[in-house]
This record gives sequence, C-alpha cells and structure tokens, in this order.
Amino acid sequence: MFLPHMPDVVRCELSLRELNQMWRLIESSAKMNCPAEARLLLPAMIATRTGFAHLEQALVANLVQEKVRHVLADLGTQARYAIDLLVRNLFERTADVGFLATDADLCRFVAGLDHDQAAARQRLHDYRDKYTVYDEILLLDLDGRVLVQHDSASPVSHSADPLLAQTLDTDGYVETFRATDLRPGKARALVYSQRMLHPETGAPAGVLCLCFHFEQELDAIFRAYRDPSQRANMLLLDAQDQVISSADPLWIPAGVRMPTNTGAETRLQMFGGREYLVRTFGSAGYQGYPGPAGWKAQLMMPVDLAFRGHAASALDAVEPALLRGLLSHAEAFSPSLHELMSSVTRTTRTIERIVWNGKVTSAANDHGNAGKLNTVLDQITETGERSDALFSHSIQDLYQTVLASSLSEAGLTAQLLVDMLDRNLYERANDCRWWALSAQLRRGLAQPSDAAHAAIAAVLRHINSLYTVYARLLVYDRGGRIVACTGGDELVGQYIAGDTLSRVSALRSELDHYAEPFGPSAFYGGAATYIYHAAIRHPEHSGTVVGGIGIVFDAAPELLNMLHSGVAGRPNMQAYFVAPDGRVLAGTDDAYPTGAQLQLDGGLLALAADGASASVTRILQHRGQYVIAACSRAVGYREFRAADGVEQPVLAVLLQAFGPVREELPPQAGVRIERLSDSGADYAIFYAGRTLMALRAAHIQEAVPFARVQRTAGNGHPARVGMLDVPLSGGHKHFVWVFDLALLATGRPGAVSDNSQVMLVRQGTATIGLLVDDLHSVQQFDAADMTGSPLGHGELALAPRLIKANQGQLLIQEIDLERLYERLRA
Repeated sequence: MFLPHMPDVVRCELSLRELNQMWRLIESSAKMNCPAEARLLLPAMIATRTGFAHLEQALVANLVQEKVRHVLADLGTQARYAIDLLVRNLFERTADVGFLATDADLCRFVAGLDHDQAAARQRLHDYRDKYTVYDEILLLDLDGRVLVQHDSASPVSHSADPLLAQTLDTDGYVETFRATDLRPGKARALVYSQRMLHPETGAPAGVLCLCFHFEQELDAIFRAYRDPSQRANMLLLDAQDQVISSADPLWIPAGVRMPTNTGAETRLQMFGGREYLVRTFGSAGYQGYPGPAGWKAQLMMPVDLAFRGHAASALDAVEPALLRGLLSHAEAFSPSLHELMSSVTRTTRTIERIVWNGKVTSAANDHGNAGKLNTVLDQITETGERSDALFSHSIQDLYQTVLASSLSEAGLTAQLLVDMLDRNLYERANDCRWWALSAQLRRGLAQPSDAAHAAIAAVLRHINSLYTVYARLLVYDRGGRIVACTGGDELVGQYIAGDTLSRVSALRSELDHYAEPFGPSAFYGGAATYIYHAAIRHPEHSGTVVGGIGIVFDAAPELLNMLHSGVAGRPNMQAYFVAPDGRVLAGTDDAYPTGAQLQLDGGLLALAADGASASVTRILQHRGQYVIAACSRAVGYREFRAADGVEQPVLAVLLQAFGPVREELPPQAGVRIERLSDSGADYAIFYAGRTLMALRAAHIQEAVPFARVQRTAGNGHPARVGMLDVPLSGGHKHFVWVFDLALLATGRPGAVSDNSQVMLVRQGTATIGLLVDDLHSVQQFDAADMTGSPLGHGELALAPRLIKANQGQLLIQEIDLERLYERLRA
C-alpha cells in the first residue's frame, strides 16, 4: 500500500528485476557456449541468482519499512513536543489562578469591603501586563454579576455559566473549555476559575476567572513545531478525537472527528477521501497536572506527499571520511539494513570468488573453450558488480536518509529544549514582578514590624505551596537584609549581595526585573541556579523602593526534567544547557556536571550563539565517538528576552553517539587494473597486508573463505594459523596447513575479516593454504610488464619482482613460490 507512493523504490525494484533477467541469460549463455565448464559454474550461479532474488524482496521490504518508520517518527516527535509544551504552559495557569484568587486587594473588593472599581481594574491591568498569556480577567460576585473586567472591548455584565456554581463548590481551581457567556463572540474559551474568600469571615465572596489566550498560544506552537515543508497538518484534538484547533483550518477545520494513531501503527488512515500517515500523542502530565482531559496533539501527512523529501541533501556538506566512519556503525542505528547490507556483501564476495576460481581454473587448463568461459565469467563479474552497486547505492541512500532524519530530529529537540527553558523563565520573570506588587509585602516593608514580617512570611509560604518550581522565596528590605523566606528561617537576618541590591534598587518600573547570572548561590545550598529579583515599592509612593523579592529557581531537578523530556529515553543521547562559552548549566551526562566545560569541534557553540541561524546541526567527533550534534540558541518567548542584556544567553546542546571513531576505516572500492592485451602468463591478483600481490595462476588450485579454517594452537611455524580440509575424489579429505602470507611477506600479521580468503597453492606434490586479505582478479602480463623490486634483493625476499600494471602507475608484488616454500621449510 506504500510502494506506489515511493517512486525511488519502484525504480529500484524494476532495476532489480532487470538484473534477475540478466542472471538467467548468463546461465543460458554458459550452457550453450561452454557446457562442460558450465557444469561446474551453474550450481553456484543458480544459488547466486536465487540469493539475489531473496535479497531483492528483502531490500524492497526494508526500503519501504524504513521510509515509513522515519516519517512516522518525525511526525511523532513534533506531536509529542507540541502537547508537552502546551501542558507545561497550562500547568502554570493553575498556579496563577490559585495565587491571584488570594490577592488581598482584590478579595477586599469582591467582598464589598473596598468599592474602588478603578483601582481593582488597574490591578487587573497590572497583572495582565506581567502575564500576557491572558486575554481576559474577570471578577464576579456570588450571583454571577461581573464586578470588574480587564477587556473593556468585550463588556460582560452578568454570567449564568454553570462553571460559577462549580467553582464556588470547589476548593481549588476549575478548568473549563467550551463556549461561555464570559467571552461573548468567541466560539470557545479556556477559563481557569477559583473562588475568592472574604478576608474577614473566610466565606466564599466571589469568583476569579482567568481566560487563557488559547488561539495565540496554539498559533505559536504550530509555527514552531509544524512540518516546515507544510506537507503535514498539526492538530489539537479533544477526548472525542474532534479537532479543537488546526494549523491549517482551510485543510482540516475545527470540529471534525479525526482518525488517530496513538500506537505508532504503520497503517494508513482515511480522511476526506485521502490516505494519511498519522501520529497522535497525549500528555504524560507535568508536576502532577495531567492537562485537559483527553487532549492530544496529532500530525497528519498525506501518503502521496510523505516520501517526496530530499533529506539526504542535508549530508552533502559532511566530510566524506567522517560520513564513512559514521556509516561503519550502521548496525547501531539501523540493524535490519545493516544485516541486509551484510548479506549483499557476502553474496557479492561469493560471486567474486566464483569468477576468480573460474579464471584460475581456465588459466591452468588452457583449451579451446577458455575464451568462451572467460567471456561468461566476465559477464558474471559485470552483472555481479551491477547488482552490488544497485543494492549498495539503495541501502547507502537509505542510511543517509536515516542520518538526515536523525539530524533533523536532534535539531528539533534542541529547539524544543531552549523553547521550554524560555517559557519557564518567562513565568519566573512574571512571578517575581507580580509578587512584588503584593499589598502585604509592600505594607510590610514600608511599615516594618515583627508582625508585618510574619505576615510576609505567611504570604511567601502560601505562594511556594502553589509554585513548586521554587526552592525558596525571600523578601529583603532596602538595606538588603532578609526579613522573611521559605525553606527554613536560617537566612533571616542575612544580607543579599551588594551588587544585587544595587541593581534591584535601580529598576525603573514594576515591569522590570533583575536576573542574577546562573551560578552557585548560598540561597541554594551552594549549588548553581537562577534567582530572579523585582523591586518592592512603597504602597503610596511608587517611586520609592522599600526592598525586593528574590525567587530561587529549583534549577537542579527542573532543568534536568526539561532535558530528560527532550531525550525521552532515547539511547546514547545526552542533552545539556550551556552558556555560549561552553560552561555547563545542566546536563544528563554525568561526565559533564554543572560548571564543567563542554568542548565541541567545528565551532558549533559559536555558530549557534552568534550565527545568523539560531540552530545548527553537525556530524562530528566528540570524546572518541561519532556523534550527531545539535545546538540551538534561546531566542525568547513573547516579550521575554526582548530587551538586550537582561537575560543570560543560553544554548541547548544535544549529542547522539553512534559508535567509537574508527582508527582504520573499511577499505573503499578496490583498484581497477586495465587489461591492455590478451598475451602473456596468467597471474592471480590478491591483497595481503593491504598490498596488491600476485602469484602465477598455474600454481593455484582454488580460493575458499577463511571461515572454513580450523584454528590450531601449538609451537609450530609462527605464520601458521590453522588447517583446512580439502576434499579429494572418493569422498576422502586431505588436510593442509594454512599460513599468513602477510606475516611471511611483510613481517606484520594480516588482519582477519569477513573478506579474508585462503588460496590453495600447489608446488610439486605439496599443497598449502595462504591467508590473504581479499581476492582481486586474474590478469595476463608478459615479460615487458616485469621489473626488479628495490626491496627484493637477497635470497629471503619473497617478492623479487614487480608487475607494472596500468602503464606503470600501479605496482604489484609477485610472490616467488619457490622462495616461499623454502622459507616454510626453514
């Protein structure tokens, strides 16, 4: 059902079918032109063709599966982040309504003890100036009459909404999302309400309603986390799977019921006569707050658009050696594709060995059909190379698509982390500025006394019980002496730093705040944190600063919680908040505790901190590992960070490790030898000790995989690595010793790998096995192609001659078999 929408996979499938037909034609050609020799080749050729047919099916299935999986993963990442951000934002609203409902001035007004409506309205305006996430704030009495509201453009005099009765009967906040007469002209509103108590009797006196600017917030989330190519639509759904809000309402309007996919199932969903890939995420909650019941974020992408991306182009700028090193760890990030590639490599090696052995046999048994056999063998080589190239190219492209998708996801995650941090610190800046306007705090500092300070302490305790993200709150007088705090009284009587006091005292208005640079603080047990301050002003003379409030962010668990939410259990991934100079503010990696220095190659931090783009992604080496690195700069939220120099710049860094740096990368494609003539002796070419060497083909019986060698232990020849059983006529077996040719020829032992082969070599009646790195080809060279080796002097040298191939541009060491046998006898 997915294949018709993947034109590149369809093209690959057609090419594979053509190659399958080529294998059949080669079989037929061999039967007709050299039937005697073909009898030896046909079983291997049929097995090869059958193997490639199975691999063809596996390749197409894997290509489809991987492409679908990564599209769904990308959609899921965006959906999960969207709902997570929204719920974290709404959690703050539950605390806001709880505290504002206890505001002394507003409670007196609602209870009828104060009749200054203008002052109450100004109080609401002041609050809205700090917390711009609200588009309306209302105070109502017990009968639903609106006493005062913030939004004069949408006047409301009375409400009959049932949420009022529910709120009056509830000891806490009430969350309501639907149409309400509190917001006339709006189809729905998200309202947080809480009852307000009479200051003297403690009885319910009225209701506070905070109306969240829902549409504005969702638009911001949609802009930040919707698919940038706009091939997908982002939706917010309710418990009945109906659309609450749509990033593109012309595409999918609000109110319609949608199919969902909460389990990451790889099946298509039908909507409006069109098939979609869908991912749906509900909220895991935050700080015990679950979010509105049943709300989910969903990404939907039409299947006909899902596979048109060109993600691999993101890797064009990656250094080839670095990319090869990372791809050598393909098993870590795509095990199924790695296994498929390994199967293709094994089949290709089998073909190469069949051809190599066939040409060796042809050279040793020269007769009239040798030319015809070599033609068939050349066809096998050419078709094998085409098959290998097609499989390898398809799999490598998909590897790169996987990596490009990982780069994109890492960049999105880093962006989420700084976004989450800015949204959190936005609330902290709002909190300190609003609490500084508390009547109890202003009166308590303007007219200090033990009772006044005790009242301040009570207010702080109440605030801290609602806002659990703070380790402690403290209030200090104009001299910087702490008069009240939460989290223990040991700080009372101590002083804040003189520099901090000077900056707080110099704040121009109630809209300003001072953020201490992130660092160790005695108010946080010596650990590093953010502390936000606002000036507390005289209740009657707002130009006079009588002290300040400091709010100590519980940075250790809160920052770590943000980082873990981004990493979300993904293996080998670490996340950090850092300063532009690399100093770690928080991290999930124990190797980089707070205060440590995170060093990254390629100037990644500088690019993100000062570059034109706020986000940078790279593939690089870090601490001996190949990693995908993403770095995003905090750019602010709403008015937060709008003014330069107020907030400390912060970067989020994400590192995903794929494996250790390779000291020696897997070899690339072998050297080609140009065939200039069909005269001269036949030589079998192979690699030993990573060097091209040659032996007269007439001395070679065949080559077999090194995996057939039985390892032996003992005190024999140092180059002996094991023994090999060679079948003889009549079903008998003959055992031969196997020696490491690289050790014999160069003095350095050869490295055994999946490509290692054993050549069975004859000298008279004696047969031995020679371990080589890999096979190359069988070529003809005449006397004019030979020259003496400058390293071949002396009777012990195993390669006294060199073969000049490719017009002398390539030198091949010719092994002297007699000297080799003499060396072994010695």
